[in-house]
Amino acid sequence: MLYDISLHMGYLYDTPASGARHILRLLPLSIPDRQRLIAGSVTVAPTAEERSDFIDFFGQQATSIFLRAQHEKLDIRMQARVMVEAAPLTADLSPQLKDLAVELAEIRSIDPHAPHHFTGQSPRLPDNAEIAAFARETAKAGQTVREIANLLCARIFKEFKYDAEATTVDTTPAEAFKLKRGVCQDFSHIMIVALRSLGIPAGYVSGFLRTIPPPGKARLEGADAMHAWVRIWCGKSTGYIELDPTNNIPAGADHIVVGYGRDYADVAPVVGVLKSYGTHRTVQAVDVIPVS
Repeated sequence: MLYDISLHMGYLYDTPASGARHILRLLPLSIPDRQRLIAGSVTVAPTAEERSDFIDFFGQQATSIFLRAQHEKLDIRMQARVMVEAAPLTADLSPQLKDLAVELAEIRSIDPHAPHHFTGQSPRLPDNAEIAAFARETAKAGQTVREIANLLCARIFKEFKYDAEATTVDTTPAEAFKLKRGVCQDFSHIMIVALRSLGIPAGYVSGFLRTIPPPGKARLEGADAMHAWVRIWCGKSTGYIELDPTNNIPAGADHIVVGYGRDYADVAPVVGVLKSYGTHRTVQAVDVIPVS
């Protein structure tokens, strides 16, 4: 499937900002046998006095910008054309949970795709006893890693409510778990903590979701902003799979990957610092348009 993607992120400051430095992670990845970035650009206004493009540890394209001049607003725009292939249907060759640790120990690599990076705690994802208990309740003896991941995905979808007003970008997994509501970032973080508590490597995927609802059906959540889902390592034979707990579906040709990381901190679309005070308003608009 061929897509044209456009994104606009705008920041309007109550007090003019100066000395701003940001890192932007917005361009879709090129992934062998999965996704190809044909063309893409990231622009900012006002124009940055300094700009550099680089590849981060996990292979994500990033742009560093520095604005010296005072500015009352910042407009960030990304445009891209991307080819996405549907993942093939495969049999479940993942091991039972009790055997996964042995396979994990046999991986003698710490390259960016090694599953060891996606175990244990990460900057935004500390251990949590309640989420771990939730995971233990879900996983049953004799189940494969892939079965457990699918069950956790389905349970989060069933028991948690999508509510864009309930949480913010800084809400912790523990807080969202207590609320039983939130957005794609919250559900992905909860699922990652649950999987890791069982010893299953899991990471965060940032990207875009294109949806076309069937007649009479509601749209899938997450179509008008950047989306998030979960990447799970299911053993040496299966490798990684990707599941979307917000919609209880595997990631497919409508999921366009921007970046992989341990949690949101590794793939945040915009991070940085600036000189200002007061509050600011933000806008975000995303269009994912299929190309004939």
